[in-house]
Amino acid sequence: MIIVNDEHVTLDTPTGPMRTHIVRPAAPGRYPGIIFYSEIFQITAPIRRTAAMLAGHGYIVAMPEIYHESEPAGTILAYDQAGSDRGNFLKTDKTVAAYDADARAVLDHLAARPDCTGKLGAMGICIGGHLAFRTAMNPDVIATACFYATDIHKGSLGKGDDSLARAADIRGELLMIWGRQDPHIPLEGRMKVLARLNELNARLSWHEVNGAHAFMRDEGLRYDPELAYSLYGLVFDLFHRKLGAGDVTTT
Repeated sequence: MIIVNDEHVTLDTPTGPMRTHIVRPAAPGRYPGIIFYSEIFQITAPIRRTAAMLAGHGYIVAMPEIYHESEPAGTILAYDQAGSDRGNFLKTDKTVAAYDADARAVLDHLAARPDCTGKLGAMGICIGGHLAFRTAMNPDVIATACFYATDIHKGSLGKGDDSLARAADIRGELLMIWGRQDPHIPLEGRMKVLARLNELNARLSWHEVNGAHAFMRDEGLRYDPELAYSLYGLVFDLFHRKLGAGDVTTT
């Protein structure tokens, strides 16, 4: 097994300090870096568990607090209606330029770490899937996994959302995973994203599965553990192939 450690760092961004949670293998050595974006609720227990699983496969995982301009460091929104309402308000109250600057700050931090190989990837869930999609527009991001990325088809992530137009900037490989029973991204929305990526001849793996929104979250009624397990396999296939394994040692 690979034991993991966690810490947090505070990164400077144009819109203020951003707490970023780091999970990495405990064993000394150099590992590829992954920026991992949460749902609208920020760094909840299910997100932490997913990050630990990623790190346990030999990656340095960095999770930024996406609402750092509006909420105190360490804020976690509850999985209830009030938390959902707050998260949905904040996601559209922020400029896309600020999201992009946040991504660049985390990528630069990962690349500068002495324990990072310099190979960088991205992953995200829900709004995080959209943020990972935008992070893939950075040329040093060579592999990206997006789970049911909300709002790409509507252009409604935040102020100035141009994700479909800027998809041409993506140079790395994409893994796009969707739930067919997800009301937030209906069939026509998914097909709009797919048509754009096909138009661009993107390096792409596209998967639609029978799952509701949040079927990857290991908490709540919509969780599908069998489906989640199989799809994480696709994620690790992508990251191991594109990013390498670093100095993985087991104990």
